[in-house]
Amino acid sequence: MNKSPWPDNNPITISFVIPAFNEEETLPRTLKAISTASKAFTCLGWGTELIVCDNNSTDATPQIAREYQAKVVHEPFNQIARARNTGAKAAKGDWLIFIDADSSPSQELFIEVSRAILSGKYAGGGSTLCFDSTIGRLVPGIHIWNAISRITKWPAGSFIFCNAAAFREVGGFNNELFVAEEIDLGRKLKKYAGRHDKSFVILKSHPLLTSARKVKFCHAKDFISLLFKVVLTRGEVFKNRNALAPWYRVRHSSEHSQAADEINRCHCRNTK
Repeated sequence: MNKSPWPDNNPITISFVIPAFNEEETLPRTLKAISTASKAFTCLGWGTELIVCDNNSTDATPQIAREYQAKVVHEPFNQIARARNTGAKAAKGDWLIFIDADSSPSQELFIEVSRAILSGKYAGGGSTLCFDSTIGRLVPGIHIWNAISRITKWPAGSFIFCNAAAFREVGGFNNELFVAEEIDLGRKLKKYAGRHDKSFVILKSHPLLTSARKVKFCHAKDFISLLFKVVLTRGEVFKNRNALAPWYRVRHSSEHSQAADEINRCHCRNTK
């Protein structure tokens, strides 16, 4: 009688993929949280691996990642979709968990993920969120997003888990998108799930703790302006990095952004 919770007595391997551009301040907290929460998998006898994709950092991000025994890969083009894809290419796990470098998953969340995997019902999923800030104006926004996420099954980019074979079959993240690449991936994974008699789930019992910095530093007018651009261009604005400057400026200091833009311009010229 096979008493193992996984098929053919083969333990599952989980690959954590963390894209990181100049995240020396937030990365240690994230890696510590992942290390602690990973007990949810290791207690099942599952293997884990930690991959940090250095997205052309100019600070100590890659050194910090190595200090935490992470495998570090490099992606020179400053774009989170490409960074996640580069990290995924180096992954050997049966399941991938994408976590942003400013987020802290709990062991309870990983237990939810393990149960979803063991159920055999899902090709992947995401999680609801909670902010690491108690600023009052942020509270309604996170509740609205969580409701939208659960209804539409749109995953937040800060936390996505999926079967590695499914991820590769659907082509991973869309390298043409600078924003909403996680929603695009979620749509593709839902279609994959439908073809394989599975589902895509948004976990809700133990929200991911994530940084509120993007919401705090972007003005309401930036979001409204982006919304108008989305409608007017029918989503094509998501492929224009310059049009998304208010969103990207949170991650880049002016000096780093200038260097990144030059690298991106060179890349675009070389790929034409």
